[in-house]
Amino acid sequence: MYHFIADTHCHTIASTHAYSTLIENASYAAEIGMKALAVTDHGPKNLDAPHLWYFTNLPITVPRFLHGINILRGVEANIMDYEGTLDLGENTLKKLDWVIASYHSCNCEPGTVKQHTNAYLQIAQNPYVDVIGHSGSPKYLYDYEQGIKAFKEYGKLVEINQNSFRVRKQNLKNCAEIAKLCKRYEVPIVVNSDAHFCTQIGVFDDAVQMLEEIDFPEKLILNADFDRFQDYLYQKRRITLK
Repeated sequence: MYHFIADTHCHTIASTHAYSTLIENASYAAEIGMKALAVTDHGPKNLDAPHLWYFTNLPITVPRFLHGINILRGVEANIMDYEGTLDLGENTLKKLDWVIASYHSCNCEPGTVKQHTNAYLQIAQNPYVDVIGHSGSPKYLYDYEQGIKAFKEYGKLVEINQNSFRVRKQNLKNCAEIAKLCKRYEVPIVVNSDAHFCTQIGVFDDAVQMLEEIDFPEKLILNADFDRFQDYLYQKRRITLK
C-alpha cells in the first residue's frame, strides 16, 4: 500500500467544468492529511480555460501556503501541435511552480503515432515541464518505449491519472503499459486525481490497484514520500515546503 502526501493535478472553478474554489480544494486536501496540492487549471487555449492573465497573476497573488497546506501554483498546459508547442510561453511557464503538459482533442486533432511521438520527444526537452499528463489516450498513441526513455533522460515525471480509470476507461490498457515501462526504466511517476471537485482530491483507488498489480516500486512514486517530493521541488525550482 502506498501513502500519498500530495495531489498534483487539480482543477478549480477557473476551469469552468470544475466545481470547487481554490480555498475549498486546499481546505479539503488539508482535512484528508495531504501536505501539498497543485492547482493546475487548463491552459488558456482550452475551451473552458481562464484568461492568460490568470496564470501570470497566479504566482504573484496566491500564497504558497494556504489553510495548512503547501500550494503549487501551476497549469495543465495544452499541447497544441506535433512539435510540442504549449499554450503558455516561456516567460509565464518559468514563473509557475508546477507544469503538466497534456493533449486535449479541442486543441490538437489526433495525428499519427510518429507525430505524437515527436511531440513528446520535444516536450521532454522543455525545461519548464514537470509532468507528462494522462498520456495513455488511444487517440494520441505514441512510441511508449521511445517516449519513456526520453522522459527519463530529461527528468520528466509521468502521470498516472485516476480520472483516466473513471471516465476514460479506453485508456486503461495503455496506462498499465506505460507504468510497466516506467518500472522497467526506473522513470518516476506521480499519481494524481485530476480532481474537478474537492472531494475527488486524494482519491487514487483504481490507479493504485493497477500499480499494485504490477508491483510498481514505491521509490519511483514522487508524491508518495514527503522528502522525495521536497527534494525534487528544491532541486528544480528552489521551493521549500513546510
